[in-house]
Amino acid sequence: MVDSLEVCGREGAGKIELLLLSDAPDETQRLLQSKFPQIHWSPHPAGTLVIFSERFECQLCHIPYEEPEPRLFSFNNPFGACPECQGFGNTITLDLDRVIPDKTKSLAEGAIHPWTKPRYRAFQNKLLLFAERSCLDIQRPWLDLAARERNWIIQGKDGFPGILGFFDYLEQKKYKMHVRIFISRYRGYAPCLACHGERLREEARDVLVGGKRLSEVTRFTVSEATEFFGSLDLTSHQATVSEKILEEIRHRFNLLLRVGLGYLTLDRLSSSLSGGESQRIQLATSLGSTLVGATYVLDEPSIGLHARDSRRLVEILKSLSSMGNTVLVVEHDPEIMSSADYIVDLGPGAGENGGHVVYQGTYSGILNESKSLTGRYLRGELKIPTPLFRRKNSGQDVEILNAHQHNLKNLNVRIPLGLLVCISGVSGSGKSTLVHDVLYAGLKQAIGKVKEPGDGYGGIRGAEKISDVVLVDQTPIGRTPRSNPVTYLKAFDDIREIFANTRDAYARNLGRGHFSFNLSGGRCETCQGNGTTTVEMQFLADVELTCETCKGARFKSLVLEVGYKGKNIAEVLDLTVREAMQFFAGNSKLTRKLRVLDEVGLGYLRLGQSATTLSGGEAQRIKLASFISRESAGKAMYIFDEPTTGLHFDDIRKLLSAFDKLINSGNSLVVIEHNLDVLKTADWIIDLGPEGGDAGGQILFEGPPEELVECGHSYTGRFLRAYLAKHAN
Repeated sequence: MVDSLEVCGREGAGKIELLLLSDAPDETQRLLQSKFPQIHWSPHPAGTLVIFSERFECQLCHIPYEEPEPRLFSFNNPFGACPECQGFGNTITLDLDRVIPDKTKSLAEGAIHPWTKPRYRAFQNKLLLFAERSCLDIQRPWLDLAARERNWIIQGKDGFPGILGFFDYLEQKKYKMHVRIFISRYRGYAPCLACHGERLREEARDVLVGGKRLSEVTRFTVSEATEFFGSLDLTSHQATVSEKILEEIRHRFNLLLRVGLGYLTLDRLSSSLSGGESQRIQLATSLGSTLVGATYVLDEPSIGLHARDSRRLVEILKSLSSMGNTVLVVEHDPEIMSSADYIVDLGPGAGENGGHVVYQGTYSGILNESKSLTGRYLRGELKIPTPLFRRKNSGQDVEILNAHQHNLKNLNVRIPLGLLVCISGVSGSGKSTLVHDVLYAGLKQAIGKVKEPGDGYGGIRGAEKISDVVLVDQTPIGRTPRSNPVTYLKAFDDIREIFANTRDAYARNLGRGHFSFNLSGGRCETCQGNGTTTVEMQFLADVELTCETCKGARFKSLVLEVGYKGKNIAEVLDLTVREAMQFFAGNSKLTRKLRVLDEVGLGYLRLGQSATTLSGGEAQRIKLASFISRESAGKAMYIFDEPTTGLHFDDIRKLLSAFDKLINSGNSLVVIEHNLDVLKTADWIIDLGPEGGDAGGQILFEGPPEELVECGHSYTGRFLRAYLAKHAN
């Protein structure tokens, strides 16, 4: 009997059909049913048919499924990803919002955007004829048309092709380049029709845990997921199998809760995370690794963190240290410095004026170190003063209407013009969404810099009161070694003019172009003006070597023979900003541009220093210097995101002075910031909260700092009040 069943199973690829004849003892059937309750029993003319199967399939309808394994539930793996959208959750298709961008327009006014083009005006005429036959009001806005009328125009009817028919016609002409470009303008991303945005193949979507699909679980916040996995109703067998897995899941969720990220959803895109959220996720990962005897090096971990979250950060760092690890932190935050066991202070200045150990020891020791600039600020000998008078609100403002993107709760926000406006709030409260995705994107569209209307807000009023909107972020000013501070500020043009007007240049017939390493003629052609050559190392990282022809000077020898005040062009580019100000003291136009760099705290940079070696904070301040040096008419709005990142107390003081110059020129500044020294100098503060994620996105306060400190339900107000009280004397 057993041998027969084994043969059947082998020959039947794991499936056995056993027929129990009608004359089989009832005890035999009852015994089998009690032993195998999950087996499918079906009536048969000769008795009862019992089906045994090793296959992973439904016993009733025999639909086969893949054996569950980790890769089946990963949309990053081709095995588990939806075959239609390749795991992205959306597909590129016709976007009716682009075809009909302004729904307040009527059919006669050109609501169907592609049919306003001369090439396709014939389709507009067909629409008007169809509207006449169908008694459609062509003067009525698209929004006011009945649903069936809009459907006629989209789907087509009675010989009229409709919008979809028009694009089907274009699909037949896709072999032409201009048609492909035209079609792409009206395409956008829409949820995948196969997986409905869940990103997984059908077999993965059909697996349930606790009555939930994986996509439903990933839509939970960390707090909700913690509760879900903590209250699963499992059988004893399931509990035994999943014990270690659930223990690890709960441990990782607890770490995220510990760093204050309980509001994040599990399917949140990493690109949408704020800097502070990304930092805390990395720290939670480090805590979860439970390494001992490791050295953690953190560069500015407080970036993007509110003062409330900085305290949590200190607790995490101490936890890593208490586990037997060494934690080395590069930081300017006073609270983190006061919590450190050991401090190494470098200085005394920046650039070639630094590089010395000014102090090393405990926090109490640096407070008494007279040579330490950091210590002087920490003990209050030097400080950033609180303004005695705030700039008055002129009544001119830009208003955001019904901002509802991401976690924003239908906000109406007024941004006063001509002031320093700070946007504050705990990490994840919606600051970046409000400023980047709504204010900046909306103003760009309103002033005509982009044609496509933005989403996530109802509208923006007052855009005509500004001449331009500029986002000053920390992206590099250039991505090649030929990019440098003086080229970005257009100061290199003046330096080239000076060298081109020398007697040596005239004698060698050299013009301005010969003194540029971006142009052929004067630059070293071996390294293309980079000063270095790249050696490709196949499977290893490429190696940068000093150019053997120009020895890193970047110019031809003929150009290097031209001198000005005893220095050639390469030697001038090797000067620091402060040295160059003295060297070109007689040229007011050039020294004015260089002085701005020094005023924003970058006097230590070398004129020709490669942009690839600059930090994000340095790049941002170079951009700021370029705006200050321009002779503009004002009325522009400048947006800064965490401009104090990587800045010392003294650098922040210089930064605020530069802000004053921009505002005094008639411009407006909007700054996302947590730094309390910047907040106390603001003219107007908009505080969001009260928490992050879904618990945020609300306006807690709008007004000057003096009133914010009285706002009891604002975390920013509480910490600012304590900070001002501490530094009152």
